Amino acid sequence: MKSNRVRKVVGSYDVLLLMFVVILCAFGTIMVYSTSYYNADRFYSASEMYYDKQLRNLTVGAVFMILVSLLDYHIYIKKFWKRIRPIHAMYIACLGMQLFVAIGGYSANGSSRWMNVGGTGFQPSEFTKICVILMSAYFVTKYRDLLDTYKGVLPLIFPVALAGIVARHDFSTGVVLVAIIALVDVVVSGIKRYHIVIGAVVLILGFVLIFSTGYRAERITNFMNSETIDTGSQTVQGLYAIGSGGMYGKGLGEGLQKLGKIQEVHTDMIFTVVCEELGIAGAIIIILLFILLLWRIYYIAVNARDMFGSLICVGAFAHIASQTVINLFVVTNLIPATGIPLPFISYGGTSLVVLLIEMGLVLNVSKQIPEEGEENA
Repeated sequence: MKSNRVRKVVGSYDVLLLMFVVILCAFGTIMVYSTSYYNADRFYSASEMYYDKQLRNLTVGAVFMILVSLLDYHIYIKKFWKRIRPIHAMYIACLGMQLFVAIGGYSANGSSRWMNVGGTGFQPSEFTKICVILMSAYFVTKYRDLLDTYKGVLPLIFPVALAGIVARHDFSTGVVLVAIIALVDVVVSGIKRYHIVIGAVVLILGFVLIFSTGYRAERITNFMNSETIDTGSQTVQGLYAIGSGGMYGKGLGEGLQKLGKIQEVHTDMIFTVVCEELGIAGAIIIILLFILLLWRIYYIAVNARDMFGSLICVGAFAHIASQTVINLFVVTNLIPATGIPLPFISYGGTSLVVLLIEMGLVLNVSKQIPEEGEENA
């Protein structure tokens, strides 16, 4: 008879996962200072402004990561008020925030994706990633024996609809949300005929969203003519930064392209400065760290206590993997520019806090992996 005993002590966290997260966050904080001090001093007379804010963001995120890691991940799907589960309340809250952003959110770089609460701006679409991970994992777990039928697929309309609303004003995040839902579903059910149909519909709607919005269509034009159009100069300057770093770079803090030539250099384009200052060697190390982090999340997913925990890890894996690939493809001019930060490395409060909350979820799953020999006890 199988034992239901699982590890409950704090010491049973996956140490390697935690180590990779800490290293990436520490490196990101250093690079935020290196990339932002010039512009922060130039425009705000405070060279450490973004660095201080990133430390604050990191502290807030670390606190939430610890709290979430201590909270049994099954609590999100337990019934509390009759048939209401926490993920239902989370879904309603995320849906409400997205509708508010669509109506009354404020814009940045051509898209309306921000809310202002108490003088602090944040992106509700980032918190939506947590909701979509939990909802997708819950629905696929609950209906895993019906995923070949419309009854099993129908509940996934809820996270898909949320992803569609997000994509209307934040297309790149919508793509990440679709990647999360798709991977969580495909891992359990495999590729079925309805996947092809849904994929075709999503692809068509994606093209409609791109070409029906002026600034998105303009980004396509910039991508196709980046060397001849002034608005494509950021991409060209980023490529200059990547190419000028050589094998070992110019040295930390010694990069030149960040001195006003690349916009958003401490956010979406931070990898270009990593290449310029630390060279190909530094870029390879960062990419290897992401691969090791994803490998550890995969390991926890495979060994998780149950399917729900495993699929939470799959969702976090899909989020980090898709966002990393999109960011690296953008800065190397393989796809058109879009507002996706490099996980754990780029400056950004909401993004960093959400990533650390997700790591708290994965750590909690790792804490409940049965001890060796327990399953056959």
